[in-house]
Amino acid sequence: MKKVLIINGPNLNLVGERETGIYGKETLDSINLQIKEKAAKMNIECDFFQSNSEGKIIDAIQSARKNYDGVIINAGAYSHYSYAIADAISSVRIPFVEVHMSNIFARDSFRHKSVLSQVCAGQIVGFGKFSYILALSAIAELI
Repeated sequence: MKKVLIINGPNLNLVGERETGIYGKETLDSINLQIKEKAAKMNIECDFFQSNSEGKIIDAIQSARKNYDGVIINAGAYSHYSYAIADAISSVRIPFVEVHMSNIFARDSFRHKSVLSQVCAGQIVGFGKFSYILALSAIAELI
């Protein structure tokens, strides 16, 4: 069975409470459960990690190289400026798919650029919780 890690970055622990017009009313735990159920049907085992700390996200990325076949990452605002996370992704030789629940290109201009997109296999944005489901299908093809 293939193993995939889903990493969620800062403020995503508040999904369901914060900016519900953008992120919806479902909690991250509820979304993770749906991802896990979909993954099981695809014969993929999923683990989940969330942190508001850049260093802990980097540690999770580095640890993934030994324990996972691929990673889905929503690094939140770190996507737009964290070269440290980008460097960590490029140092790990497994596929990464970047996701965002919102359409980052329809929001503030600083969100239009992701420094992670250059080191990820692809990027899926704007489909709410379904961004993760679409990324799961993509990562399954990559691994």
